[in-house]
Amino acid sequence: MPTFIQLSDLHLPEPGALLYGLDPFARLDAAIADILARHGPGSACPVDFAVLSGDLADRGDPAAYRALAVRLARLPFPSHLMVGNHDDRGALLAAFPATKSIAGGFIQDAFQTDAGRVILLDTLCPGAAHGELCAGRLAWLDTELSRSSGPVLLFMHHPPVAIGIASIDRLRLADAAALLGVLGPYKARVRHIFCGHVHRPVFGQWHGMNFSAVRGLGHQLALDFTATSNFPGCLEPPCYALVRASEAELVVHLHDFLDRSATFNL
Repeated sequence: MPTFIQLSDLHLPEPGALLYGLDPFARLDAAIADILARHGPGSACPVDFAVLSGDLADRGDPAAYRALAVRLARLPFPSHLMVGNHDDRGALLAAFPATKSIAGGFIQDAFQTDAGRVILLDTLCPGAAHGELCAGRLAWLDTELSRSSGPVLLFMHHPPVAIGIASIDRLRLADAAALLGVLGPYKARVRHIFCGHVHRPVFGQWHGMNFSAVRGLGHQLALDFTATSNFPGCLEPPCYALVRASEAELVVHLHDFLDRSATFNL
């Protein structure tokens, strides 16, 4: 059963700096230690790969990406990197030269697993907080979908769906209808859409396709439906998603890796 990790919204600053009173690198170190302990080789639930679904750096700082590369080298499985609105493509590619890009310099990739074809989209619009998928990126997606016939696991930083918090919903994927137009003929094959950006655990459906989002590695967006112009932040526990997929099933676990609650028999 293919098993993988989704980490999102690391918001790594220049090493040594804090963000909202937190040390994002300490959070990342704790996440990696937990993943190695729970999901390393020989564990009860080993992981095949990880996807880091955007906003890896908080301001696109080259030193943040270099420090991330050092830490990801500890993982005994591949890590696939994506960009979010806080990222800088050039700085990321300089630190991770093996990361693939397509025509136009967009960081998009696809690879095959036993659970389906994983497709990673680049929704970055430089200088803006919302997401976009231009004609070139959508054409690439259409080609990837048309050249295979099996199930698809789709990753994108910006969700195409509104979650009900007005301030962040204005910054979701712009022109989601264009994405839907490409996905339309293949909807039955899209097993799941994995998103970041909203810093919240969210699950639902978008035009019949299942989607989810996860908390960030540091700060979170509060569940405040009264917020309209401001971004209601909070310091809820960070998490990563553990996804187990087979031909017939797909299960997403959210693990609050800093939680030290005692376990006991029920």
